[in-house]
Amino acid sequence: MKKVFKFLILVLSLSGWQAGYACGGIHHNAAAKTIIISTPDKSLSLLIDYAHGCRITQLNVKGKNTLANSGVFSAVRTDANSFASADPQNKLQVKTTDQTVTISGITFGDQVLKVGEQWQFTLKGNKISWIITCQYDHEATLQEAAMPVWNFADLSVWKAGIFDNGGMVWCKYLAAVGDTYGVHTGGVTFWNETSGDGLAIRPIVKGQQQLASKYSHGQNHEFTFTQIVTDSVLKQRYNLSRFVNGHADVFAPFDVKKGATTMELELRYVDYADQYSRGKLPGIDAIAVRELMNTTGRYGVVDNNIIGANGWTTNWKCLHEPFFAQIGMALNDPDYTRNFSSTLDQERDQAMLPDGRVLSRWHNAPGDEIKGTYNPQTGYYEAMWGYTIDSQTGYVINAAEQFDLNGDITWLRSHQKSCEKALDWLIKRDANNNGIFEMMNNNIAEKKASDWLDIVWASYENAFVNAQLYEALNLWANCEKVLGNTDKADYYTTVAARLKSAFNKPIAEGGFWSPEKKQYVYWRDNDGSVHGDNLVTPVNFAAIAFGLCDDKARVAQVLEQIEQRTVAEKLFHWPLCFDSFKQAEVSPGNWPFPKYENGDIFPTWGYLGVRAYVTYDKSIALKYIHNLLAQYKKDGLSSQRYSRTTQLGQGDDILAGICTTITGLYRDIYGIRPKWNRMGLEPNMSTGLNGTEFTYKLRDTDYKVSLSVGSYALNTRDFSIKSSAAFGAARSGDVLKYYHHNRDAVSLEVSTDRAKKIALNIINWDDERKSCSINTPGNYLLTLPGLKANSKHQVTINKSQQVLTANNEGILSLKASIKAPTTISIL
Repeated sequence: MKKVFKFLILVLSLSGWQAGYACGGIHHNAAAKTIIISTPDKSLSLLIDYAHGCRITQLNVKGKNTLANSGVFSAVRTDANSFASADPQNKLQVKTTDQTVTISGITFGDQVLKVGEQWQFTLKGNKISWIITCQYDHEATLQEAAMPVWNFADLSVWKAGIFDNGGMVWCKYLAAVGDTYGVHTGGVTFWNETSGDGLAIRPIVKGQQQLASKYSHGQNHEFTFTQIVTDSVLKQRYNLSRFVNGHADVFAPFDVKKGATTMELELRYVDYADQYSRGKLPGIDAIAVRELMNTTGRYGVVDNNIIGANGWTTNWKCLHEPFFAQIGMALNDPDYTRNFSSTLDQERDQAMLPDGRVLSRWHNAPGDEIKGTYNPQTGYYEAMWGYTIDSQTGYVINAAEQFDLNGDITWLRSHQKSCEKALDWLIKRDANNNGIFEMMNNNIAEKKASDWLDIVWASYENAFVNAQLYEALNLWANCEKVLGNTDKADYYTTVAARLKSAFNKPIAEGGFWSPEKKQYVYWRDNDGSVHGDNLVTPVNFAAIAFGLCDDKARVAQVLEQIEQRTVAEKLFHWPLCFDSFKQAEVSPGNWPFPKYENGDIFPTWGYLGVRAYVTYDKSIALKYIHNLLAQYKKDGLSSQRYSRTTQLGQGDDILAGICTTITGLYRDIYGIRPKWNRMGLEPNMSTGLNGTEFTYKLRDTDYKVSLSVGSYALNTRDFSIKSSAAFGAARSGDVLKYYHHNRDAVSLEVSTDRAKKIALNIINWDDERKSCSINTPGNYLLTLPGLKANSKHQVTINKSQQVLTANNEGILSLKASIKAPTTISIL
């Protein structure tokens, strides 16, 4: 009879669950001691079981339970014992309304520490709020805590999760039981690529609360997500490790005070394909772009204040990489952008020496450093392979490009002295005063590196580092102009111009150009010997991409060689070099050719290839973009590099920089060029891409971008601009500013009532004629700066003509009352 009764209770409980899920709302089965909470749209529902403890036993996303049997609960671990809300409880108090559930009397612990909790759930539209109020009866030291821990059924429930610091956890990287990744942020959006379903869990921070979370491969192969709230920032348990193999206790013990602490969470269903849509991308695999950027593209985020490329599974970051702001540009995630600004702040404060030297790496533990350089408190150090000088240029390039994303002049000013110190440290290294700047190693006999290729003995005058310096000088000179320091700006552009002249000289005259081999060589030792004439791709790409090489004949000679040889070998992407270095020029780890940095395929520098080819033959650039996306669909680009001979992934050190070919798609094909004071478009479109449309968020504005060959448009809530040429645009209040070719000088200002949207079409804009049409009715004031002082101009508004005169400052103003689409022309 008891078995029959239990069976009936179970049937009634399941029936209630199904009815509760179908109807939405809150359904309390007091007999079964279960509570169902379901959102009105039926996208998300919880089953709370308080019969033997208190836990969430089902979390249905679009009707499918995602949890393991252990469910969701809160817990603590002391030195002696572990306790959880799922442990047997005394009688709990439950109160429900149409929209809320409150469960009180949850207790667990022992005489050392007793924990009392109250759980409150509230339906807020199609979201569920969960507030855990925790009361500690003593001060105590905890080894671990969970507020709460989410045990998902296995590591296939979700492909990955995107953090609210721009990073991500990819479940497949938690390969073995106990593998754990811990970060100092609490919000995450999980997604399942097959179903398209996602789950967002967002903590709401109160006061000075500090959040952390960890992601683990559970003992029973669950995927476990633990959230932690503390009074101070949690430290790491194992050195500075964020990821550890085989240990779930990634964080160090911490103290809790007697009294109450609260965790408030917001749960909502996410239509992943919609929320993370890349838009309409004809000719491009938009899904592959989305997945690549949301996984490998985010993998380099190790934690708050640590964004790099080597990523979290190895606890590494190289500061001598200049492309992290570019990754942020393509990701277009405000959380990543915010975190990278903080990353550069931390590197300015912790990785720069008093003389301006920028330390080259961050790691969780010593072992990779020049003796005596590792700082165990910060993790920054000099790499054991040599002083990699491109950390100087990497810092400056990233800071300048980051400013165009965050648009924060106060932030930029906080980096002014440090960027100047970083540049000046390298500018001083020109002992022979030839305009080319020298490394700290002199020749191959020293067997030391000087740049990213860290087991190639590039020395003294290094073309790769000098090319990056040229880019850094020009970018930072523009920043100095914004900050009002024109003297410094002029100084850096002068240094850059002299470097360009010296760089392009033939090798016989002290430059890097080899007339014989029709390529730029890699380096020159202090004895004058020349090295690296084996067609090193990042060196030659950088020379073209950064504008050092603008000789069309040379550009063609370099790029045709590279393309012919890549095609001949049927390689999906460019190798680091096409021929072998000499054995004395490299570490044994690069021998025999092709091996590692001596000939293998490293897609990390793909953005330089795309930028180099796009103005020469954009079809070649697009080919390698397609190839990279196809490779992602094969293996997730979860590799450091690819074998030259097999084209299979190699190396345990996964590199997020492998995504930079796609940053090139956005920057150099679609022409996404944000500036600190405007949004810019400088496309290089092909007919196969016509009809491209996507939304791009810059700071607080959503821009609908529409692109076809010869037709580029931006559309926001406040304005739209269409043009056949590159342009920039910004609206502030009642003024819309148009920047022809996205140059820094304003070309046209259109003013009207701030409540009205302005629709502007640029028909022609050159020295001879400037014409546009305004397609929205209203009273307008048009202002054209940059003309000759007191010059006269024929102005035509539709068919009405008049002659107007620019003022003493070369500014022409005219008013127009527009009732229908109107064309305005200025001669």
